[in-house]
Amino acid sequence: MSKSELMTALEQIAREKNIPVDEILSMIEGAVVSSLRKHVGKNADIRASIDRESGIFSAVVAKKVVEAVVDPELELTEADAQRIKKGAKVGDELIYPAPAADFARIAAQTAKQVLTQRVREVERDKLYEEFKPKEGEVVSGSVHRFVERSIIVDLGKTEGVLPPREQIRRERYNIGGNVRAVILRVDKSQRGPAVVLSRAADLFLQRLMEAEVPEIADRTVEIVRIVRDPGFRAKVIVKSNDPRVDAIGSCVGLRGSRIRSIMNEVAGERIDLIAYAEGVEESLAAALAPAKVSSVQVMDPENRIAEVLVAEEQLALAIGKDGQNVRLAQKLTGWTLEVKAEPAKPAAKAAAKAAVSGADASLTTLEGVGPKTLETLVKAGITTAAKLAEASAEDLKTAGIGEKTAAKIIANAKTSMEKA
Repeated sequence: MSKSELMTALEQIAREKNIPVDEILSMIEGAVVSSLRKHVGKNADIRASIDRESGIFSAVVAKKVVEAVVDPELELTEADAQRIKKGAKVGDELIYPAPAADFARIAAQTAKQVLTQRVREVERDKLYEEFKPKEGEVVSGSVHRFVERSIIVDLGKTEGVLPPREQIRRERYNIGGNVRAVILRVDKSQRGPAVVLSRAADLFLQRLMEAEVPEIADRTVEIVRIVRDPGFRAKVIVKSNDPRVDAIGSCVGLRGSRIRSIMNEVAGERIDLIAYAEGVEESLAAALAPAKVSSVQVMDPENRIAEVLVAEEQLALAIGKDGQNVRLAQKLTGWTLEVKAEPAKPAAKAAAKAAVSGADASLTTLEGVGPKTLETLVKAGITTAAKLAEASAEDLKTAGIGEKTAAKIIANAKTSMEKA
């Protein structure tokens, strides 16, 4: 390849890779200087240049003419200088050709290395510039490989990493399997953009809801706040900006179609949709959904502590398995919630007492008949074991007693009457 052909090739590469020709030539010149330092000295003043038109390489060494040489790489005596150039004298700067003659070969080898490195840098920068604005977007890819517990996802032009902390714990992944995740952040690295993905972030659930619910996408319905225990439970406060639109109904969809689709994407994660409320008490009560709250009392507004009372049968639901429900409610509201069962009301106690007093001993002592069941039986007019033995399971079911309980206590009543 002649020198002019080399320049033509460099210009073509520069156009394809969007790298200025001058930048490539400057890098090659610098690389030639570095290469020549091996022959001349690491501190030598070497000047290399490539003619921008012809592509001709040249390299020279510059030294100062001095009386006594201190640094032989930068200085030479007058006698040595005159061997190179007649008439040279102390104080002159002597410039002469570098000792290595085959500049073209050195430059060609260097050009290949420089171009390879620069092209990689440009491509890395382009990928970074392409993916950086995508932070917060949901992308799809396939599982490429595993690095320890992290999952490397093929995104097409580059790879993304799904670290263990950003995975849904209940999910298992296979090579080649599809993965949807939100781009959490994009960092620069020597190997290209480091695209960090997440399926556990609150933002991922938010993006899924925006994609599935048109009212959220057009901002008719607004997501106020999301908290998650990824793969298990999430709480989402939604607010309607249009009084004619029901925020929760929009998210649920016809027969639950929208919310079911979102739940399927996050490994069946339960999603509690909570209507936005202005008041503190209303907000705290709503946060404990699906439990029904009887009352909320703010105990310490400065430290954001409140006492929440629920019916005894709602206590387990309000707290949740391993405290999950109340923990998420606290995270959602920023308040410490002391959930307690409300004391039995005097009227309820009186009603229970009246029920007991109105029933025969044969019924009150019957196995399987507790205070609540006894109260229900008395209200239905069943005050003795004999009457209970004659009743049908359907009668008790109508009165509000479960089918299994009804069958059990009727059987016990019949056995009791046979023994009597």
